[in-house]
Amino acid sequence: MSRFIGALDQGTTSTRFIIFDRQGRIVATAQQEHRQIYPKPGWVEHDPLEIWQKTEAVTAEALAKAGIQATDLIAVGITNQRETTLLWDAETGKPLHNALVWQDTRVDQLVASFAADGGQDRFRAKTGLPLASYFSGLKLRWLLDNVEGARAKAETGAALFGTIDSWLLWNLTGRHATDVTNASRTQLMDLGSLDWDEGMLAAFEIPRACLPEIRSSSEVYGTARGVLAGVPVAGILGDQQAALVGQTCFAPGEAKNTYGTGCFLLMNTGDKPVPSTFGLVTTVGYKFGDAPAHYALEGSIAITGALVQWLRDNLGLIKTSDEIEPLARSVEDNGDVYFVPAFSGLYAPYWKESARGVVAGLTRFAGRGHIARAALEATAYQTRDVIDAMAKDSGIAIRELRADGGMVVNELLMQFQADMLDVPVVRPQVIETTALGAAYAAGLATGYWHDEADLKRNWGRDKTWTPVMAADQRDRLYGSWVKAVRRAFDWVD
Repeated sequence: MSRFIGALDQGTTSTRFIIFDRQGRIVATAQQEHRQIYPKPGWVEHDPLEIWQKTEAVTAEALAKAGIQATDLIAVGITNQRETTLLWDAETGKPLHNALVWQDTRVDQLVASFAADGGQDRFRAKTGLPLASYFSGLKLRWLLDNVEGARAKAETGAALFGTIDSWLLWNLTGRHATDVTNASRTQLMDLGSLDWDEGMLAAFEIPRACLPEIRSSSEVYGTARGVLAGVPVAGILGDQQAALVGQTCFAPGEAKNTYGTGCFLLMNTGDKPVPSTFGLVTTVGYKFGDAPAHYALEGSIAITGALVQWLRDNLGLIKTSDEIEPLARSVEDNGDVYFVPAFSGLYAPYWKESARGVVAGLTRFAGRGHIARAALEATAYQTRDVIDAMAKDSGIAIRELRADGGMVVNELLMQFQADMLDVPVVRPQVIETTALGAAYAAGLATGYWHDEADLKRNWGRDKTWTPVMAADQRDRLYGSWVKAVRRAFDWVD
């Protein structure tokens, strides 16, 4: 019997292949970054062919590091940057245009046009999503309207739409499909039927012929070719839903936050979608085979780890990202400085496309350490904004927050997060929860793991941060944050 399971983790800045054993431990990993393409301000693109080339390279590298063959893998799961949108030729496999990345804001005018007739929430009841440049449907509309010949090809199925999971699956197996979690991020799927909605397709002028088949998150989609020849591809989850699964948040009220380029906080709400009236989105959390789908409330924060990168690359405040914590620790507090990183607007729970970044509370007393500390604290404040909205929407107050992603190594941030939420923050033993979730989905589909209880037995705590801050100090700090956020609103007319 095959001993291992593989996960292909295609993210915003890099592609990784990770091999896991039955206990969910990492056996080998390989990673390569890809280019970030900025044709105009607010436009962000990726080269899909480069991503596919990196995918093949890291897969071969990880297998070599583990000293195994592809046949030693029982299955492979895919997890991907969500909402990133591309069209490719169904015969040649050549992309018609670079992929439009989830951060790309070129459809702002389309968003405004649709919102002018019915408001920002006009499609929320059906899709769970507000009108925003974030989601895939209007990105696809832009490609159809602006790439020569794209619409004519899409209408006959000669051009295929996909998020990155579909692109990888098509290249691996030749099948044009996606899973319910990625489909739920397009604003084209009905949350109840889990199928493409004819009303949304008509509203956005999207031809159904170019759309992938929607499947569950855990089933055998096909058999891979190339470097993974003969291996079943058996799991697909959008990256944040994959982290929810990797953190084994299978019960309503369990929540995780992934601290990366942005922050993505999901709370399991059970087998019924919970509508949001406090600025969150309702999304599919996962669907294992024929079992009912589980839904989640999600709050997406655009800029968290990216703010640290900005301080490094644009301002030269630090030379490497790991210098941010000692610099922030060089001062006792934030010196009343607040950094609202609304570089491309504010996502949940505000959804203010016209907001822009603000540093508030500066005096001559403020120094490099205060700026660094304010930048880290901004992540914790934004997470508090989302957690408060989740409690209002769901009626559930979280008892702990499971944390993963690159920023969880920052002890100062994790402690401040626990203090802001007044609940424990837990880092798991395996922090690569996104890839692990994809592996779990593929393993469930192929019998490598039997059920959710098997997966829960793999999860373990590495460290827990408990709140130590006094309530009056917490309230004072958060109150000043809210005041700073309001200063960022409506900067762009």
